[in-house]
Amino acid sequence: MARNTDPVCKMCRRDQMKLYLKGDRCFGPKCPIDKQKPPPGMHGLRRSKTSEYGIRLREKQKLKRFYGVLEAQFRRYYGLATKAVGNTGEQLLSILERRLDNVVHRLGFAVNRTSARQMVSHGHILVNGVKCDIASMLVKPGDVIKVKTRDSSLKMARDTLAKGTVRIPDFLELTGTQDQPEGRMNRTPTRQDVDERITDIREQLIIEIATR
Repeated sequence: MARNTDPVCKMCRRDQMKLYLKGDRCFGPKCPIDKQKPPPGMHGLRRSKTSEYGIRLREKQKLKRFYGVLEAQFRRYYGLATKAVGNTGEQLLSILERRLDNVVHRLGFAVNRTSARQMVSHGHILVNGVKCDIASMLVKPGDVIKVKTRDSSLKMARDTLAKGTVRIPDFLELTGTQDQPEGRMNRTPTRQDVDERITDIREQLIIEIATR
C-alpha cells in the first residue's frame, strides 16, 4: 500500500496552513504554524511570486494532503466527480468526505485521518458488520460503521471520544456509546459538510488544473 512518508510538519509549513496531520501536536504549542515558522527550504519566505499555475497546484496539494490521498487516487476521484450530476468541484469534495478513513475520523473514533487509516488497515473497523481494511472505501448512506468489540480496538476509539476534539458533522450520526462506538452515514455529504478546517479551499481552481 503506497503512502506518503514525508515529514508532515513540513507539508503544513509549505502550504502555510494547518493540515492537522500530526494529531495532538497540531493543537499544542509546538505546532510550527502557530510559531509562524517560514516555508521549508533555504529561501523560506523569499520565494518569488507564485504563478497562476502554482496557485492552482498549491490548492490541489492542500486538498490531497489534508485527506491523505496520492495522485493516482486523486485522479480516480476526479473521474468519479466528472461523471456525477452537479458541480464537479463539490462532487469531488463529497467523494473525499465519504472515504472510510475520513468517516472514522469525523465520527470521533480517531484523532486524525492518519490514525483513522491505521485503524482501518489493521482491521479494527466493521462496516455493516463486516471487517473492512480498505481505507479508501467510499461509504454509502445507510452504512453503519462500528469499532470491533475487542479491547485494543475499543481503547483507541474511547480515548479519542473522551477528548471531545472532533465535531461530528450533520451527515453522520453517532448511534453507539463511548463504551461501544458506532456511527451511521445518514445522507451523502454536501459542500456545507466539508471539514470546517478546510472550508476555504477553492475547489474550482483544483478542477481547472485537473482538466489539464
